[in-house]
Amino acid sequence: MSLWTCETCGAQFPASERPPASCPICEDERQFVNWKGQTFLTREALAESHRMICRDDLGLTGLALEPSFAIGQRALLVPLADGCVMWDCVPLATPEAIAQVRSLGGLQAIAISHPHYYGALADWSEAFGGIPVFLHADDRQWVTRPHASIVHWTGDSHRISDDVVLLRSGGHFAGATMLHWRQGADGRGALLTGDIAQVTMDRRFVSFMYSYPNYMPLNATAVRRIAGVVEPFAFDRIYGAWWGRNIAAGAKAAFAASVARYLAAIA
Repeated sequence: MSLWTCETCGAQFPASERPPASCPICEDERQFVNWKGQTFLTREALAESHRMICRDDLGLTGLALEPSFAIGQRALLVPLADGCVMWDCVPLATPEAIAQVRSLGGLQAIAISHPHYYGALADWSEAFGGIPVFLHADDRQWVTRPHASIVHWTGDSHRISDDVVLLRSGGHFAGATMLHWRQGADGRGALLTGDIAQVTMDRRFVSFMYSYPNYMPLNATAVRRIAGVVEPFAFDRIYGAWWGRNIAAGAKAAFAASVARYLAAIA
C-alpha cells in the first residue's frame, strides 16, 4: 500500500491500495479542486518527479520542492539551542533533505500555520524520532493523516522555547497560527506568518484573505484580532510563505500600516 499526496494542496493521506476518493482540504471553499479533477500521487512517484532544495532565505534555512508543487510553500528552520523548529511543512521528506537538516542540528519540533501547509508532517516527525508536531486544536478536523506525534494545542499561545512562541491569530482558519522568534533579525525579533498575513509583492506590506485562490477577503473583525495578537510582540522582520516574500526591516510598523490600509479598503 502507498501513502498518497494531493496534487493540488500537497496534503498527505494514509497508506491504502487506492487513492482517496477526495481531499477535504481542496473541497473547502478556501481551496479548490484541480480543474482536471481530484488527483493524487504516491509518495514514491512524487519523489521521482521532484527533489527537495535547501537554501538560505534572509538568514534562515528554507526547504521546498523543485519544481514547485501544489501550493508551493517553503518550510523554514528556526534555530534553537539544541536543534531547530521546522516552521510550516512541505509535501515530501527525502533522505537527502533529512540529512541536510541533520547537519544543521536536526529537528526538535514542527509547527504549522494552517492546514494548507500540513504536507508530509508525519514523515518529517518520524525522520527525527517522532518529534512533536504542533497544530492548533481548532483545526483538528483538517488533519488528513492522523499521527501520534501531533500535539493539538489549545488557547491563544503555546511556548516552544524561551525564544519561540506560537500565536493563534485566527483569520484564514480558526486555528491559524503565527510564530514569534524573539532572537530573530539579530535580536530585534521576527514574525513568521505563512500566508496568515501575506507579504505583498512589493514586500512593504502584508495583506489578509479568507481564500487566496477564490479571492475572498477577510472581514474587519478578524483582521483587528490578528493585529491585536501580534501587537504585544517586538519584531523587525516578517517571513512570509514563499521564497523571498519577506519584509527585511521595519516590519512592525509595516504590519500596523498594512492593517490600517486593509481596513480602509474594505470599509
